[in-house]
Amino acid sequence: MRVAELVMAIAMAVFSLLLMWKSTELPIGWIPGEGPGGGAFPFWLSAAMLLCCIAIIVRWVLRASPPSRSTEAYMDPQALKLFALVAGSLTVMVGLIHIIGVYISLPLFMIFYMRVLGGHSWKTVGGIATATPVVSFFFFEIALKIELPKGMTEPLFYPLYDIFM
Repeated sequence: MRVAELVMAIAMAVFSLLLMWKSTELPIGWIPGEGPGGGAFPFWLSAAMLLCCIAIIVRWVLRASPPSRSTEAYMDPQALKLFALVAGSLTVMVGLIHIIGVYISLPLFMIFYMRVLGGHSWKTVGGIATATPVVSFFFFEIALKIELPKGMTEPLFYPLYDIFM
């Protein structure tokens, strides 16, 4: 556990630095009359993440957190199995996005994750698996005008475009 905490803190710190560097391709400060520049949010969010990583590393050196004092294994066999199931199902979902689209693959993943792995009731699973693509559609496609991949299901959305666009 101790080594995993340090490795993740360092990896996330490097990732934060890369995101900060990439964000500077756009203005990161305040643009008079417009507001924050296009790179402001990612830059400052990454800077905050970097500060958190530095705090984790300092706490690791001082052994101030329970993980920094732990000698337990990072993942036991049961946790590794659960991780493989989640990672595998996410991989399948991402692969299906280009075939059947986001709005079908996302609820399929939600059903698997909530019912099979989470053991939630069909009522809860059905409600969330139905609401998630509907809310996502209206948020991305209608409100933000960002089209998400629909794969072979795209013709099913033409009537909705006629109504809302």
